[in-house]
Amino acid sequence: MLKSLKSVRVAWLALAVLGLPALSVTALAQTPPPAAAAPGDAPAATPPTTDTPAAIADAPAGTLIAPPVDGQAAPAAPESGEPPADTRALDETVQDLKKDVVDLNKELFVLEEELLFPANTQVAVFVSMDIGEFFALDSLSLKIDNKEVANYLYTPREAEALLKGGVHRVYLGNLKVGEHQLVAFFEGKGPNNRDYKRGANLKFEKGVGAKYLELKITDRQRKAQPEFAIKDWE
Repeated sequence: MLKSLKSVRVAWLALAVLGLPALSVTALAQTPPPAAAAPGDAPAATPPTTDTPAAIADAPAGTLIAPPVDGQAAPAAPESGEPPADTRALDETVQDLKKDVVDLNKELFVLEEELLFPANTQVAVFVSMDIGEFFALDSLSLKIDNKEVANYLYTPREAEALLKGGVHRVYLGNLKVGEHQLVAFFEGKGPNNRDYKRGANLKFEKGVGAKYLELKITDRQRKAQPEFAIKDWE
């Protein structure tokens, strides 16, 4: 008995020295020592005792919040609707500006031609083709007053456009008032798919005002040959 009292006294003195509360030796002996936590381990989460909103709001940090039970509605996701009105208005404004820029470019192009080629000295040469059964146009070169002014190579798509009624302005320039001579050379595939080269020339009078000339390629059915002519549009 005396030894037991001495042991209790020694234990009490040890607790007092360590600054721990004075517990009974029996409780101290029955309490298991806490497990040592590994470095870096997060504190264990304590599950909530209730799932009411008040309990969730008052739950301490680190508390594991359980997902809503069956019967509770989850928060609704925002619906994706049409773009805002201000965005649509901005798109319409951008499209209008693009159209205005295209129209302005056309007006500037016309104004540039009027400045570079005034009506009193302007001369323009156009190319047209009819039927095209006996000739397929590949290239064309022009000379005015023995000076080469144009040399154009046609793609199959451009040649097909001419056959469908298209007209190509192959030259636009300035000439002084007086007499001039135009010479045109046509190259392509003739009858029996053979290389074909022909020329045409025209002397014309340039007066005050614009002058328009047309290079016409037609088929001569009787001779089964293409025909090349230059027409002066008075």
